[in-house]
Amino acid sequence: MSEGRSNASSASAPTVLRMILGRRLQERRQEAGVSLDEAARALRVAPLTIRRLEKAEVALKPLYVEKLLETYGADRQETEEFVAFAERANEPGWWHTYRDVLPSWFSAYVSLETGATTLRTYEPHYATGLLQTREYARAVLSGGFPNDGDEELERRVDLRLRRQSLLERTEAPTLWVVMEEAVLHRVVGGPQVMRGQIERLLEVTELEHVSVDVVPFTAGAHVGACAPFTYFRFEEPELPDVVYSEILSGAMYLDQRSDVVAHLEAHNRMSLLTSDAQSRALLDRMRKEYA
Repeated sequence: MSEGRSNASSASAPTVLRMILGRRLQERRQEAGVSLDEAARALRVAPLTIRRLEKAEVALKPLYVEKLLETYGADRQETEEFVAFAERANEPGWWHTYRDVLPSWFSAYVSLETGATTLRTYEPHYATGLLQTREYARAVLSGGFPNDGDEELERRVDLRLRRQSLLERTEAPTLWVVMEEAVLHRVVGGPQVMRGQIERLLEVTELEHVSVDVVPFTAGAHVGACAPFTYFRFEEPELPDVVYSEILSGAMYLDQRSDVVAHLEAHNRMSLLTSDAQSRALLDRMRKEYA
């Protein structure tokens, strides 16, 4: 995935399979010693189109894949395997049905989230979406999308809760959340909603694959006092680690090693500002305050 803000439409945002195929096509071209210009001439397109195919910025047409593999000297069996992979990669993800309420810059996030084996997130403002209760999610989304009607709002809530099913998979990803104590004091939806949300956070701390660290106010200034971000790691060797950082009107997807390492180190340092016991004690105290 290219570094930079995502401007692709939600319908065309790449699935993880498409990213993998793009990487494999790039590796196959390089192994064959074929330049971007030579590959472009084989398809009668601009070299930029080949680059975009390899970066999964556009859909991979099976005919294009077949012609490229022929150019790279692949045999029939290898070509057929690539073409079959391309057909699977072009199938829309389950989130495609929510494209009417899914911001274009967030569609790629859902794909990354679905395919990741490890997620690390930093949240200074709200409980992370994967751990939100329905009532809390509705309150957060109604504030974020004040012009939505009831139907649109409920679809956004349904999308958020459907994303949470990945934590119930047989091979669920590891989720490590670092959040600020301020999240627990921001009254979202009222005291009852906050109590339910904190109870949910306490419940998930019992899961082996979920960790919730709460950085207390007493930690003072620290390296991560910035915008929320999520770090993704994948099982597939073709995919680099990716960091997602959100801004008011869009998002940045970063895969440059220096950027990824900086965010990963920040997450590590923030986690050292508290402990599991301290986080649980803080959550329990705040739960009682909302009684």
